[in-house]
Amino acid sequence: MKLHEVRQKKAAKVAEARTLLNTAEGEKRSLNAAEQAAFDVLKTTITDLEGQEQRAQFVEDAERRTAGEPVDKSRTDLEGRISIVEAIAAHAENRSLTGALAEYNQEQKRQGVQAKGVLVPHTLFEQRAAQTTTTAAGIVPEDFRADQFVGLLRNSMVVRSLGARVLPNLRGDVTIPRMATTSTAQWLAEGDALTDSGLTFNSIGLKPKHVGAITELSRQLLQQSNPSIEALVRQDFVDVVSLAIDKALIHGDGVKEPEGLLTAATGTGTLATLSWATVLTVLQGLALKNITPNAWLTHPKVATILRKTLREAGLPGYLLDNGQLAGVPVSVTNQLAEKAGAPATGRMVLGDFSEMIVGTWGSVDVLTNQWAEGPYSRGAIQVRILTTCDMVPRREDAFTVIDDIAL
Repeated sequence: MKLHEVRQKKAAKVAEARTLLNTAEGEKRSLNAAEQAAFDVLKTTITDLEGQEQRAQFVEDAERRTAGEPVDKSRTDLEGRISIVEAIAAHAENRSLTGALAEYNQEQKRQGVQAKGVLVPHTLFEQRAAQTTTTAAGIVPEDFRADQFVGLLRNSMVVRSLGARVLPNLRGDVTIPRMATTSTAQWLAEGDALTDSGLTFNSIGLKPKHVGAITELSRQLLQQSNPSIEALVRQDFVDVVSLAIDKALIHGDGVKEPEGLLTAATGTGTLATLSWATVLTVLQGLALKNITPNAWLTHPKVATILRKTLREAGLPGYLLDNGQLAGVPVSVTNQLAEKAGAPATGRMVLGDFSEMIVGTWGSVDVLTNQWAEGPYSRGAIQVRILTTCDMVPRREDAFTVIDDIAL
């Protein structure tokens, strides 16, 4: 079924389930045996349709990306009209949502997303304005130059930009079946019997992990009409939450955080002796597993060493040249930390980052509090933002972790 057909069918089943509950509630009784049996059938059907909806959404998005078309253009247009500042102000002033913000929240609630605050889409937190401020100080001078504000220098977000697959709007825990081994073709002499070499399967899973932050915005900031303020507030939330998610996708402990690549990846390599030959050996390790890497991920100190290490002694050409190492792009960020020790050593991760699956549950929940003791005395508004996500590699052996580079 097409995505819209799945959604229509799910909406009809949800309406049937609601009718059953309303009938019993109206008569001030519990569901009888027949009604309970009917409700259980509807519940199973709705759960199955939700799975079909996720799969249909993924396929349609993939088809649009393959064709170079925007993914879900109407939804993208709606999300592009949503203002974080408007969401905060509406919740703080306890007034009804309007416009695109109201439409988005209604759609999310129809899909079963629940929140105490105002819902805003994840996409707002992926837009990164270049070199804008992350503080509200001095925003109303006579000659206001938003383009000249100097913000904090933060780490660069890299993981999702390297091609990680995103599964949005998940419900419960997610289990994804995976083929562990395949059958084997066999050559036979006449009369020989084939040996059973059947397929085996296992699974990978995503479970909700929560991340959030509390920040403070002055009432004057929210009341100012300058359009640059929306970008300032949004950028600060991006830096606070998105960088925390990005960091966890690399270093996460798998307990409160997602299990990051450094823990989940099973491939290891060595560049303790840094040379063209050892670099090729690392690449060969993935090639033997039929993995074509799309990126190296490393730290600025390691990148500096690569830029000044010759590929061949006495000949021109360095290991890291034009942003590539052995023909594979190199992404450099402080999000990938050095390996602690005496002395510390540098890290690199090589792999196919499209093998990463990032799941998100619902939207970003924005909740305001005007009565928190400290902010209240200053006339400010405390803002809490929470979101839920997880990450799992489709194949743990699609990544090689190197952590012995001398700095």
